[in-house]
Amino acid sequence: MKLPTPFVQSDLPLGPRHAGKVRDWYDLPGGRRALVATDRLSAFDCILGAIPYKGQVLNQLSAFWFERTRDIVPNHLLEVPDPNVSIVKVCRPWPVEIVVRGYITGVTATSLWTLYARGERELYGVRLPDGLRKNDRLPHPIITPTTKAVAGAHDERTTRDEIIARGLVPEAVYAQIERAALALFARGSEICVQGGLTLTPEFAALLDWVDTGVKPTPAAIAQRCKAFEPEFGAGCRFLPHYRPAPLESRV
Repeated sequence: MKLPTPFVQSDLPLGPRHAGKVRDWYDLPGGRRALVATDRLSAFDCILGAIPYKGQVLNQLSAFWFERTRDIVPNHLLEVPDPNVSIVKVCRPWPVEIVVRGYITGVTATSLWTLYARGERELYGVRLPDGLRKNDRLPHPIITPTTKAVAGAHDERTTRDEIIARGLVPEAVYAQIERAALALFARGSEICVQGGLTLTPEFAALLDWVDTGVKPTPAAIAQRCKAFEPEFGAGCRFLPHYRPAPLESRV
């Protein structure tokens, strides 16, 4: 079967088109935005090509996770009128990304395993024990935050204390983010196991937390944590779920 030509750029009669690495977007009345997932393939801040249907898969995976995590924290998704399109509430992101990791793995310069293998034990503000091997499960999931770089720049490693000290996120908000991120990771892992998969980050629960623009009163701090983007699809690695046999059957 011949695959169709990849969908690399949208052209909708909705006003000016804005383009990211993968998605196009159009601002709509009422504080809404149309996000159009194209078939563009991006890695390491570069567009490498395009794969037919990739945009549909990405958009519908996002919708899948949004619906299954609304009870943990509300999100900005309003509707999905087309396989490639999501209508969302416009939000302003906090300048951090929250990554929950359950395994020590990876090959990039900032991955847990690369840093651990060269002798580092204090990673992202978390102390890891000696004796871990590549792809080992961590004693418990950990949060490894990064800055959220502007276009053309790269995210940088950071820690909870640095984020709060620099005023990037208020401490009360960051505490809510940590609790929700770990709950999202637990939910994602649970759902993946039901489908015969193990969620093995590099990236597990990547959240773009948002500031809705309200004043920083106690009630407003709670309101600010009401939209996020869980990247259980595009930003994750999955493996077939492995259940070790009982010891007596392996002897």
